[in-house]
Amino acid sequence: MSFHPITPGEVRALLESDPPHTGKLATARADGRPHVAPIWFVVEADGSILFNTGQATVKGANLRRSGQAALCVDDERPPSLSWSWRDRWS
Repeated sequence: MSFHPITPGEVRALLESDPPHTGKLATARADGRPHVAPIWFVVEADGSILFNTGQATVKGANLRRSGQAALCVDDERPPSLSWSWRDRWS
């Protein structure tokens, strides 16, 4: 199977697909252990990704503490397509 860099148009189509795909949000716990949780999200007109979480959840506490996360969204159907992002959250 060959791979190619995903284009901005393919990213947008994946993120806005119908039916939607869940995202997998990865954060780090205070002791450094990883935590991955499925999330529903929407893409704003400017391309921002919006999701919500409770302050008392593991991912909420991790984001509040470190401000860092990674997000993966993938289409499991052949030919598979995935997109990952990591950065600081504002």
